[in-house]
Amino acid sequence: MARIKRGTTSNKRRKRILKHTKGFRWGRKSKYKLAKQALQKAWSYSYRDRKVKKRTNRQLWQIHINYACRKSGMSYSKFMGALIKNKIMIDRKILSQLAETQPDIFAKIVEKVKTN
Repeated sequence: MARIKRGTTSNKRRKRILKHTKGFRWGRKSKYKLAKQALQKAWSYSYRDRKVKKRTNRQLWQIHINYACRKSGMSYSKFMGALIKNKIMIDRKILSQLAETQPDIFAKIVEKVKTN
């Protein structure tokens, strides 16, 4: 059997890893072993923090909605419960945007929910 030389494959793999670590500090951008470890950490953090970003955005939306509801004399939990009861299907992100940019429309939604 012929001998298989794997230099090109190894070089490709190393180059790909080092390409991804462009912009990292110190030896983590140029030394393969350090770059590989840094990438594993970076990718695991980025996966985790994509979930955290969703969580924090939802918290922020809830704060905005709560503030706007309390201006209209209603608590957040009662407002959300009344929305579900009245089958008004608007998600928190849209409600938050309405509360910030168009408070008059948000007030109409609150009044509609209060009356029913």
